[in-house]
Amino acid sequence: MRRYSLGPDHPMGPDRVRLAFELAEYFELTQLFEIVCPTAANTAHLQLVHTPDYIAATRAEVPSKRFGLGTEDNPISHGLSTVAARITGATVQATQAVWEGRAPRAVNLAGGLHHAFADSMAGFCMYNDAAVAIRWLLANGAQRVAYLDLDAHHGDGVERLFWDDPRVLTISVHESGLYLFPGTGFAHEIGGRGAEGTAVNLALPRETADASWLQAIHALVPPLLRKFQPEFIISQHGADPHRSDPLADLNISLDAMAHAYRSVSTWANTYAHGRWVALGGGGYQLDSVARAWTCVLAAVAEVELSPTLAMPKGWHGSPTLGDEGASADIYDFDPHKIMASQPHTALVQTSRSIFPYWGLPAYG
Repeated sequence: MRRYSLGPDHPMGPDRVRLAFELAEYFELTQLFEIVCPTAANTAHLQLVHTPDYIAATRAEVPSKRFGLGTEDNPISHGLSTVAARITGATVQATQAVWEGRAPRAVNLAGGLHHAFADSMAGFCMYNDAAVAIRWLLANGAQRVAYLDLDAHHGDGVERLFWDDPRVLTISVHESGLYLFPGTGFAHEIGGRGAEGTAVNLALPRETADASWLQAIHALVPPLLRKFQPEFIISQHGADPHRSDPLADLNISLDAMAHAYRSVSTWANTYAHGRWVALGGGGYQLDSVARAWTCVLAAVAEVELSPTLAMPKGWHGSPTLGDEGASADIYDFDPHKIMASQPHTALVQTSRSIFPYWGLPAYG
């Protein structure tokens, strides 16, 4: 799974998962987990989401641009479909373990390939592992599944696949499509007929910083989870909201991101019977990706790591797990007093579009 790479000079290059795993080992987190070597998703699992023609095209020797394969964004290397199938299998098997009670929660750092569509590769993502896992849950007795996406880019692939399905609540908090790929994910995009209010999009402007990001997440997510009452949460934790990421324009510190991850852990316990699978996703600056995903693992394990912990000797990046100069107000952030300050405009817009469907009062 560490070999999911679109080339050494591509943003989705090598070492993202490897470095995160090694950093987690350094902080003695991996010993808190049972580490499982998954099998690749078989064709039947892939077909829960993807069309037969698309699956065949991903396995062909010559990539077809008709399916988004072999483009500048999505160059194809030999064996990539095998790696992508293993990643999808990992997410499905993590989900099965939690749903069947063999694990309280689970994580797949290589997963979270949220841009893939039923019949095309997009945004560096070949198979939509989260969507396959959700479809498996729905086929095996789940009635309500929540998908929470904290990547800087809109979780468009997952949203589109469940656009008309009221059993799946998709919540995406991202940089506005006015500035960033894929150009979608606005407040008025709320789901198809019969599923209105189950596609939730909070589109933030460039340079959104810690306090506004945390306020938006904490003011939006818990009320919806309380109303929806999910039986399972799958979350995507792309590291690209971080202020150092080269492909996004948000100004979020690692400290704020770690705070949000701990909140997702709490929400899983409060609203979803503890059933939670966390995935990786985007993130294109190796230092911040490794630190963010280490904090994801800590949140899943319910361990709080100090942001002042020193990084390994010779580490190329931040000297500490947290960010030097992180906004002090995040340490005073009280999720119970989220509306102590004026609500962010994006939060007001989304609440006005979505909350009436759930009988909730809009902000602002």
